[in-house]
Amino acid sequence: MTQHTDVVVVGGGQAGLAAGYHLRRQGLDFTVLDADPAPGGSWQHMWDSLHLFSPAEHSSLPGRFMPVQTGETYPDAGHVVDYLTDYEKRYDLPVQHGTRVDAVRRDAGRLLVEADTGTWRAGAVISATGTWARPFLPAVPGRSVFTGRQMHTVNYRSPADFAGQRVIVVGGGNSGAQIAADLALNGNVEVTWVTQRPPRFLADDIDGRALFDVATARRRALEEGRSDTGGVASLGDIVAVPPVRAARDAGLLAAKPMFARLSADSAQWADGSHAAADAVMWCTGFRPALAHLAPLNLRGPRGHIPTDGTRALGEPRLHLLGYGDWTGPASATLIGVGRPARDAARAIAQMR
Repeated sequence: MTQHTDVVVVGGGQAGLAAGYHLRRQGLDFTVLDADPAPGGSWQHMWDSLHLFSPAEHSSLPGRFMPVQTGETYPDAGHVVDYLTDYEKRYDLPVQHGTRVDAVRRDAGRLLVEADTGTWRAGAVISATGTWARPFLPAVPGRSVFTGRQMHTVNYRSPADFAGQRVIVVGGGNSGAQIAADLALNGNVEVTWVTQRPPRFLADDIDGRALFDVATARRRALEEGRSDTGGVASLGDIVAVPPVRAARDAGLLAAKPMFARLSADSAQWADGSHAAADAVMWCTGFRPALAHLAPLNLRGPRGHIPTDGTRALGEPRLHLLGYGDWTGPASATLIGVGRPARDAARAIAQMR
C-alpha cells in the first residue's frame, strides 16, 4: 500500500532531524526514513576516541542546545548520539528507523519513494543521507595484491585492534591525522602516516567555533557579491585537536609522501624505499550517498547534483541537505545544518 504525505526526508541523522524540526514549524506533514536501526546517525559508528572540534554550546541543532558533557570541553561521539536521540524524542519527530530507501522516482507530479518497508508518495523529498555510507577507496596500484588488512575510516574503532602491528595510515585530512595520532600515542603500534601533500595544520587555537565563523563570513561575502574569502580551506586541512597536537609535538606525526604502489606485504615508493605493513588504514574520505536518487538522472560533475541552495536544479521537488558546502555553507556540521534546513522547509511550504 502506498502512503501519502507532504514530505519524505531520507536519512535520520543530524541533517534529517534538523529538516524535521523546520518542517514541523512549517505545519507540513512528513516522515523521516532512516536506514540505521537506532538513532544517532553516523555518530554511532565513529571511533572510540573521537571528540567534536567545538564545545557543546557551539554544536547544537535548531531549537535545543546540546548539554555540556561532564568533564569534557569537547564532547565525544557517544554524547552526540545521546543528544540526537533525545532531540528526536523531544520533538516527537516521525522517524522510521531500519528503513532503507532504494529509489526516488517521478510520479504524476509528485515523487514516489520506494523503501524496503513500503512506498510513499510525496509532494517533496529532502535527501539527507550524508556520506558515511559511501567510503572512497583510491585506485592505488597493488591494492588487490596486498595480503594484510585493509580498512577505511568507517571500520576503525581503537588501537587495541592493531596491537603489535605495523599500520600505514593514508590521508592528510582530519580523520587521517586523528587516527594516526590515536595509533601512534598508544605506543604499541608502529605507524607510518602518508599524505598526498604535506599536511596543513590549522593554528592550535582554532576550533570549530572559529571554523564556523569563517564559513559564515565566506557565505556572507558570496551573497553580497564580494570576492571569495576561501573559507575554511584557506586556513588548512587539519584541526589541531589535543591528541593530534600531542602526537605532532612528540614527533609522531611526520608524514611521508604518498607511496607509488602496494606489494603483498609493504608500501613502496618511487625512490625504491619501502615500509612493511600488516594493515593499511584508508582515511581517504567519502562521496555523497545518492544511489537512491539515480532514477531521477540528476547527477552532474564529480557525482554532485547541481543545486540552487538546497533545491535540485533538475527537480524542484527535491532538496539536498547536509552533504557539504554545495548544499549550504557548513551544512555537514551540527551547528551549520540548521540554516539550510530552515530554507529547504520554507521553500517546500511555499510550493504547496
